[in-house]
Amino acid sequence: MVSKGVSTMRTACAFIIPLLALAPVASADPPSIRRVGVRGSDNHAEIAIRGSFATPAYAVRTRDEGRVVVIDVAEASLPEGGISAEGLAPLVSRTVASTTARGVRIELDLTRAVRYRARARSGGIFIRLESGEERSAPEAATAESATISSVTIERRNGRDRLVIEMDESLEFRMRRAAGEGARMDIPGARMGARAPRTVRGQDGSLIRSVRLRSEDDRTVVEVDHADGAEGTAIRAGNRIVWMFSPGEGASTRPRSRTIAREDAYDDIDPVVDGVTVETADVAGFVSDVPLQVRAARGGRRYSGRRVDLDFKDADIHNILRLLADVGGVNIVTADDVSGQVTIRMRNVPWDQALDVILQAKGLGMVRRGNLIRVAPLETLEKEREAAIARQKQQEQLAPLETRLVPVSYASATDLSPRVQELLSDRGSVSVDERTNVMIVRDIVDQLDDIEELVRTLDTQTPQVLIEARIVEATSNYERDVGIQWGGDVVMSSANGNPTGLVFPSNVGLAGGNYSSTSNTSGLSPFTQSVQPANYAVNLPAITGDGQGGAIGLSLGSVGGNVNVNVRLSAAESNGTVRIISSPRILTLDNHEAHIAQGTLIPYSQVSAQGVNTAFQEAKLELRVRPHVTADGSVSMHVAITRDEPDFNRTSTRGDPTILKREAETDLLIPDGNTAVIGGIYTRNTGRQVNSVPFFGDIPVLGVLFQRRRVTDARNELLIFLTPRIVNRAEALPQ
Repeated sequence: MVSKGVSTMRTACAFIIPLLALAPVASADPPSIRRVGVRGSDNHAEIAIRGSFATPAYAVRTRDEGRVVVIDVAEASLPEGGISAEGLAPLVSRTVASTTARGVRIELDLTRAVRYRARARSGGIFIRLESGEERSAPEAATAESATISSVTIERRNGRDRLVIEMDESLEFRMRRAAGEGARMDIPGARMGARAPRTVRGQDGSLIRSVRLRSEDDRTVVEVDHADGAEGTAIRAGNRIVWMFSPGEGASTRPRSRTIAREDAYDDIDPVVDGVTVETADVAGFVSDVPLQVRAARGGRRYSGRRVDLDFKDADIHNILRLLADVGGVNIVTADDVSGQVTIRMRNVPWDQALDVILQAKGLGMVRRGNLIRVAPLETLEKEREAAIARQKQQEQLAPLETRLVPVSYASATDLSPRVQELLSDRGSVSVDERTNVMIVRDIVDQLDDIEELVRTLDTQTPQVLIEARIVEATSNYERDVGIQWGGDVVMSSANGNPTGLVFPSNVGLAGGNYSSTSNTSGLSPFTQSVQPANYAVNLPAITGDGQGGAIGLSLGSVGGNVNVNVRLSAAESNGTVRIISSPRILTLDNHEAHIAQGTLIPYSQVSAQGVNTAFQEAKLELRVRPHVTADGSVSMHVAITRDEPDFNRTSTRGDPTILKREAETDLLIPDGNTAVIGGIYTRNTGRQVNSVPFFGDIPVLGVLFQRRRVTDARNELLIFLTPRIVNRAEALPQ
């Protein structure tokens, strides 16, 4: 008894409308949604999303085991005040429309799990929801059908895209793929006559390969992508666009390529022991097969229809005929294949069952298209060894050919040792240094491998433009407040106010801090002239031409017996300086480059021979040695120096000091990105109080005996570096 079962898989990926707009540009106005209509019953519902768009780019998915349907419409907008659903369907409990960063999202909360079909027409998106109880026919059974005309892999805006062109718009389903990779089912689609079944991505692409096959009444698309890549699929008209972008941990570095293979007997059918094929498309038998018999190591992925097998002492020929019928292939057995098998398998792919049976009976198989020949392993191995021996003999008799292989960017002399490693025993290579051409003589197969090797290695040397930006910002703040005051008191008979004592008969009191720079003493009652200053407290702020201000006050008696002099001075400064230096230089990969600009500052140098004049260089300098990695990043050793003279700080002979700013490091930066390789931030704050002892500590009145000075100096230095590969398209594999 044989029962056939088809494995079912649930949609496991949530897809979001990407930032990249894929809708055809049919109108200058951005798409907008005007209303959402709902109608239906308990078991089905029809959703109509209408708006002002031509052919919308949208994606439909389900979550919560089919109880929520999410529709994302790219770059669409909602009217002010939002929209509400029109109509009623018991299957739909709630409809929510919201605006996202990438467009409009409409969520339908349902009373039960459903399956959906979506179609886009001019001016609207129409979705039909049906509960599982109502659908008796398989999901793929539909009158709608389309033909796939082309399948291409392209790269736009940093994303790798798989574009599937059809003559009609069809819904797709995302499935769990066996092992790694991603899978898409397109119900109702069939492969066109010119549509490729296998598409391979370029080196460095996130999409390594794409395989398409027909399964029942649908087309299955399987994508082998880079580890960590994240896929997003939407429909745009009659196209399905499946975009992949690097996720966390995704690697876009180019993979190694096979240039040539030794002992590659591709025209000789391989012998397979049933458990060694690492990649398989069993339904169509289009796969890369091993070149020799190997022990089972796992890694095989089976995709055949699942079967249940329960036999006791069954003839092996009948079992093979049964598996051939299930798998839709032709199996031919040799005369020396005989025996009986006892097996019991449940829910096993038929191709895996075939592998196990062949291994148990010591049999092998040779595949040609959808034809499988089964024979004992010893027989197949002997046939293969004989075929290999004949092919080797033919290679020894193959004619030699001389081919000129030009080298454009590399040196033919340097490539010659690499070419010699691929030569056969009869081959030879020589170099014409004048024309940079290699002259290779060998059989045709080896010459083709050598040309592929030269094309791979003979690429332009990457040129890197390195731009550095040195940004300096300086901010200075200073405030200085001071006071000067003094005076004199005279008690004498000359002024008519003696003390009346024998001693002291005359008393004079005056400030003793004389200043030759100020004349704010009291006024003489006789000459009305200003006398030299005689301050008791002399704590002035630093003022002068273009700096600060001061005010003086003099009070005196009529007879000049008492004079009081007060002078207040204050100064404040606030300055900001910003300096941007941007050296840049272009160089080749792995070559050091150097650019500098500066001045020579003379200074005196004392030696035994006398005083000589020497020069110190103050310059802006950039030294860099870049290396371009295989994934398009730039590894660099960089040294940046910026020196300048400081004439505010000089030596005893008046020579200025040199302010040095320098950074040296090794780093890795992606092409075109900017990185901050270093920075220095300094802040100097100060508060200085000059005062008269004891008197300066008196509360409130102490300010008459103090000078206060506050300073705040800030300096910030940042160094930015941006590398750009000028000839990336020509120098790096895409």
